[in-house]
Amino acid sequence: MDSVFHGGASYKTPFVTFCSWKSDEHMNKCKNICEDTPEGRKQLTRYKDGCVRLRNPHIELMDQDILYHLALGSGSHDLQAMFGDVKYVCMGGTPKRMEQFAYFIMNEIGFKLPAGTTLLDISQYSYRYSMYKVGPVLSISHGMGIPSVGILLHEIIKLMYHARVKDPIFFRLGTCGGIGIEGGNIVITEEAVDGMGRPFLELPILGKIVHRPAKLDRDLAMELKDLATADDPWETHVGKTMCTHDFYEGQGRLDGAFCEYTERDKLNFLEKIHKDHIINMEMESLAFGALTYHAGIRSAVICVTLLNRLNGDQVSSTKEVLNEWQNRPQMLVARYIKKHLEDDKIAVELSPPSPATVKSPKKMRIVREESQSYE
Repeated sequence: MDSVFHGGASYKTPFVTFCSWKSDEHMNKCKNICEDTPEGRKQLTRYKDGCVRLRNPHIELMDQDILYHLALGSGSHDLQAMFGDVKYVCMGGTPKRMEQFAYFIMNEIGFKLPAGTTLLDISQYSYRYSMYKVGPVLSISHGMGIPSVGILLHEIIKLMYHARVKDPIFFRLGTCGGIGIEGGNIVITEEAVDGMGRPFLELPILGKIVHRPAKLDRDLAMELKDLATADDPWETHVGKTMCTHDFYEGQGRLDGAFCEYTERDKLNFLEKIHKDHIINMEMESLAFGALTYHAGIRSAVICVTLLNRLNGDQVSSTKEVLNEWQNRPQMLVARYIKKHLEDDKIAVELSPPSPATVKSPKKMRIVREESQSYE
């Protein structure tokens, strides 16, 4: 069976004229822009036609930008032909889950593959993340934890820039532990906080601590909540998410290899953060919120609870039940995508793959070798 990855759509992204500032001039100009205002943030993260602009002037001066962990490169691949029609980027933890989502969203939006073809994992040669394209939707695995999702976001944001994508929307579809919420329900994050309850990502950069606000798009969160119906077999909640660096001690579990606190200590902590309106825990939302906000990209985190942490640490539901629960965030996001494709009158139609998406076979071999060497 032949493979194709490229889902066509009936709209095109125009060519963008990139700025020609030198790096130092660009950086000095950016420093004079107040990013605390919507207009200032827009200047830093968008070109005049709405295409994604990087907050890194060095990329424009590079001969080729290799996206090591995606096995793609700006010199080896025609990234605009491959990804220029992307509108929605959906991320989740495991390759299998995001492959399933790719086929699910294909059916939901009515996208048809040519006879004798199947979806291809575009990043299969990176051996790290998987990525599938279904028309205007990218479905990508992000691995586990802040470092993994952070690395992926750097490269996906750069991919949006090289592909000249206009105003994409990012979603994280995941699982979490509920705080006062039973298993099987959906939590949409309105604000991500770290393990100390602080609403920012703390990064050491060149020996200095940098704080990046972990803000998510509240209007997007509320629109997603409104798409839930009374017939859904779950409740949908909007609240704060605590994002930890660790699954065991960082989340106050009693079942790790180490535990130097009592069950009462754990419950006191969980009850305290619950009073602070923190209603779930996971390990990616802080980086996801911080990096998308810094890039000026609207984003949302939608997770299904696997258990209520106030009642224990072990997930006891059957595999069949857990698989059904994990589909619930996908269903909600699919409603959003389908609604907006219809509202914007974007027809997702069958069209032939773009010609010559590989610009340089030699550079493509180098990209694959470089990607495989980054362990």
